[in-house]
Amino acid sequence: MKHALKTAFGLLIVTLILGGCASRNMLPAGAAGKAMLAGNDPISYHTQPAPAKGDPKINATWDGGLYFFVNEANRDLFAKTPQKYAPQYGGYCSNGAPYAIMMGGTADNYKLVDGRLFMFGDANARRYWEMDQAENIRLGDHFWETEMKEAVNATWQSYKRIIFKVPHYKGYEQLEAQWQARQKK
Repeated sequence: MKHALKTAFGLLIVTLILGGCASRNMLPAGAAGKAMLAGNDPISYHTQPAPAKGDPKINATWDGGLYFFVNEANRDLFAKTPQKYAPQYGGYCSNGAPYAIMMGGTADNYKLVDGRLFMFGDANARRYWEMDQAENIRLGDHFWETEMKEAVNATWQSYKRIIFKVPHYKGYEQLEAQWQARQKK
């Protein structure tokens, strides 16, 4: 009984501590909601060397996120095909997607692959993901469609998959060791 209480208490503490980690790459945007991509224009990721801040007055919503744009032309382009310009996996870290874990991505850690925008929590997450990019995209797409996209709560989805890991799961220590081994070759 004591062990079960300790385990439950431990999970509660982890939930409280990590609850904020399951961010959709948003920042507060006042009464209008939350801005995706930290307020950057999603079109700019595809057309410029670095993302550009959008104007909160020129905005559009899609799939639960509020997007800002540098001009009306970009907003109109996004409105025609938002899935082409919006970040993959709802803006969550693409390195977590192959494991069905919905942890935060940041607006400045990203990569375009075949016109798709992938976000990462940090530079390490990106380099680990790049070690097997094609397989990570395949697995991420699979888990996004079958589990993550319709998850009621990102935090609980992540905890579920941290506790009940997918068979191919690799933690940061394993990924770092794999990356270091590749660097020695």
